[in-house]
Parts: sequence; C-alpha cells; structure tokens
Amino acid sequence: MKRLHVIIGLILLQFGFANAQQKEPTVLDGIYVKEHVPARKPVPYHHLREADMMWSKKIWRVLDLREKINHPLYYPVQTDKTDDRRSLISLILYSVESGDLEVYDSKDDEFTTPMTIAEIDVKFDALDDTTYVDDVETGESKQQVVKGTRKLGEISRLMLKEVWYFDKQRAMLEVRIVGMCPIRLAPPKAAIGEVEDPDEEKVLTQSKVMWVYFLAFRPIMANHEVFNANNDSERRTFDDIFFKRRFSSYIYQETNVYDNRIIGEYRYGLDALLESEKIKDWMFKVEHDLWEF
Repeated sequence: MKRLHVIIGLILLQFGFANAQQKEPTVLDGIYVKEHVPARKPVPYHHLREADMMWSKKIWRVLDLREKINHPLYYPVQTDKTDDRRSLISLILYSVESGDLEVYDSKDDEFTTPMTIAEIDVKFDALDDTTYVDDVETGESKQQVVKGTRKLGEISRLMLKEVWYFDKQRAMLEVRIVGMCPIRLAPPKAAIGEVEDPDEEKVLTQSKVMWVYFLAFRPIMANHEVFNANNDSERRTFDDIFFKRRFSSYIYQETNVYDNRIIGEYRYGLDALLESEKIKDWMFKVEHDLWEF
C-alpha cells in the first residue's frame, strides 16, 4: 500500500513539473523571469489617530519632470512601454483604460467628479478629426477620419497635494501624499485661418489634466519599476520614489485665510521661489518648536 502511494506521488510530481515547464515562456527578453516587482505591495502606513495629530498643514508642491532627478517619472515619453517601463502619465492612462484606476476632474482637488477616457482625451486635444483626401483612382475627394493621439511628452509637470503632520504618539513630523495632478504644457491653439510663423516664439500654457487619488494608485505604482542608472536588476518602483521622497520640487501653495490662494498670485519670479523657501523654513521651525529641551 505504501509503495502504491509513493508511485502515485511520483506521478503527480512529474505531471506538475511537466506543466511548470510548459508555462515557462519560450522567448525571454533577459536571463530570468521577473517575479519580485510584479508581486510587490506598497509599504503600509502606520496607524494614525486624530488624537495624535498635534499639528498639520496642507501643502501643494510642483515637480518639474524635466529636472534630472525627476527623469524616471518622465521617461519614456512614448505611448508604448519600453523595456518593461512606463512613464508615470503612461501608467495612469493605462490603469484608467484597463479599469483599475478612477481619476477625477481637475476643476477641484477634492476628488468629487470622476472622469472618463473621452474627457481625458479632450484635455489632451486628442479628439478624432476629419479631413479630405484625393482618391487616386477616381480623382474625387473623400472624407477620412484622423484618429487623435495623446502627446504624453507635454506632461512635463506634476502637482502633489500632501498633508504634513506631527504625530505626538511617535514624536515625528511626517508627510502623506493625498493626490497628484499631471500638468500639461502645450502651445495655445492657433486661431482659425491664422498662418503659423515658424520664427515666432510660442508661449506655452499650462493646464491641469486630472486628479489621481494617491492611496488608490499606490498598489499599481508598487508593481511597476522605474529606471536605475546604476543597476538594472535593482530598480525602484514608482511607489519607492514617492515614499522615500526621491524627487525635486518646490512649494506652490499652502492653506491660508485668503481662499487658499497660490503663491503666484502675490509673488512673481524669484520672489515666488523665495516665498516657497520661506514656507519650508517655517515648517522646519514649527517642528523644532514642538520640542522642549
């Protein structure tokens, strides 16, 4: 009886091994199957009680994705992924189209109005258009539909809405990102019938595309890697970059009594950057003032 059980066990093991061999890909772009990043989960936040919130402040900051340290969020700018990588905006759009993520209208930053893919295409000016082409055989003009395309390279800035707080239970000043908003920089639409002058300097206009609820987006970011210039086998994920604060940014807005007005409404140019540094320095002093020596 024992011999029968051993024979059956060996047959099952052989059958399972054969199936495992059949599931292995026949063509592999590399020397091993990547299993670590696709199975990763975001680092969980610690439990936070309202009673432990000794101090908090909402801050809006802007990342210029064209800065070198922010390049892993900006590249590749093509729609299709390259070397198992996507840009941040490409990952957002891919997640929305697959139904894994819901995004919200940019008219406010409180995540009140969900957006559809069609509404996102309007923000990108990627609507289908019609044109007339001459038929080679008949010589007559016929209507042809030109499919709109999203120029992902125009998303060169990213706004983050975050909450800085002092947790008296852990005696730490920490930050949590609440949402992110891609910002599109593109030349303004030419007026109808206007002839475009190639020598004329174009002024880029910026517009908010959509708001993404960060907590819902974290599991997706944790499963997608970004480029590491030093080691291709030890790449970080999008969630690692934001969790470890590996990006460059400047403060754009803070909560204030003047209807949360932005810095650009009362400071300009270099003065706006100095005001941003002033807010950061004030937050640094608040943290130290909470301690007693």
